[in-house]
Amino acid sequence: MLIMFYRLKHYHKYSQQFTTLFQEWDADVQKAKAQEERLAILFQEQRKIFQQARLAQIQKLKKMKTLYDEFLKSMEDLEKSHEYFLTNEESEFKQELASMHKKIMLDAQQQELAVVKKSLESLLF
Repeated sequence: MLIMFYRLKHYHKYSQQFTTLFQEWDADVQKAKAQEERLAILFQEQRKIFQQARLAQIQKLKKMKTLYDEFLKSMEDLEKSHEYFLTNEESEFKQELASMHKKIMLDAQQQELAVVKKSLESLLF
């Protein structure tokens, strides 16, 4: 009977230890599941943030491309405007040059006529 008592005592002692160990293991499993769920939620949140950041980056790149295209167009327009301005200025300059040349030629002719007239007057009188 004493042996049976020791057996029951050991059985009870190890059974309590096993039950405690099983409860601790079960608590650890529950904690691991809770952490896994939190990690999954964090992963989804970070994935969402990453997608939003990516969309924002794509929109900024599109805006930069649009601005660059607008800049190139304005530079082309400015270049055309500059060429038009230079062409007009050159044309006006040529017209003024032609006008001055004509005026100089008329002045030279008048001076020659005056010299010829003076020469004729001096010969006649």
